[in-house]
Amino acid sequence: MLAGMFEGLSKYKIMGINARNRDYIFEQNKRRNYPLVDDKLLTKKLAMDAGIQVPELYGVIEFFNQSNKLIEIVAPHTSFVIKPCRGSGGDGITIIDDVIGTSFVKTSGDIISASDMQYYLTNILGGMYSMTGSSDRAILEYVVKFDPIFKEITYRGVPDIRIIVYKGIPMMAMLRLPTRKSDGKANLHKGGIGAGIVMHSGVTMYGVQGNTFINEHPETRKLLAGRQIPRWPFLLEMASKFYDITGLGYVGVDIVLDKDKGPMVLEANARPGISIQVANRCGLKTRTDIIDAHDVSGYSLSQRIDFALNAFK
Repeated sequence: MLAGMFEGLSKYKIMGINARNRDYIFEQNKRRNYPLVDDKLLTKKLAMDAGIQVPELYGVIEFFNQSNKLIEIVAPHTSFVIKPCRGSGGDGITIIDDVIGTSFVKTSGDIISASDMQYYLTNILGGMYSMTGSSDRAILEYVVKFDPIFKEITYRGVPDIRIIVYKGIPMMAMLRLPTRKSDGKANLHKGGIGAGIVMHSGVTMYGVQGNTFINEHPETRKLLAGRQIPRWPFLLEMASKFYDITGLGYVGVDIVLDKDKGPMVLEANARPGISIQVANRCGLKTRTDIIDAHDVSGYSLSQRIDFALNAFK
């Protein structure tokens, strides 16, 4: 979608898809470690073992004959998220706000009948949303109640913060915001907004939606810039820890701020997209070159965070 925006921008150290794959993902991420982030249940367990908070798991649907027992599995919860265990890019994720009889109410207000829900779950199990197309599982978990700090610049869904970590150093971040066009999802390729974040302060900057630079949220007409992300250094720590627990040298970590439970990691990605550069109006290679100029291999967690806060203005 944004490929055309990167053409001829090498002098600005913009990282293209081929360079990302060849020079960073291939070089830094051993293939044997991919399942640690491709499998959301495994990622959740690793995070919990490392003391990182994640949304509570309500249940897992593994077999077709379990799909008609959804209400029983999630009880006593009437709001929950359904997501494919091996999905990517937000595909296949459904947020249920309420259960009425045998029907399910989405955040958009649309009603899903019991038969339609069973069909949807069957598609997840059959691998429709799986990255490899192989059979999958459906995860049922807590619905994040987003921090009211983002209320003015979001639409229905839950905003999240994407942080790119290179060699354990958090190097670039953006706030991803749901819109009407994205149907309440924060994913940029679905029409969500990406607002760049100043690394040393955790304050939001201008944004991008599709191929357009924007300063306001299209639904609320409120400015995107100047929003202070709470507990910013702590969020950087959460993201940086995924270098230690997964062994991935180039990883994207998605964090949400829950109004009751605080920061939680939603998922991690061994192949994070490159549109974060547009949201920040800064090339990723600008940051990777700075990190590569230092021997950060022996840095402690606190040293890695200090590096990020001081190196990237």
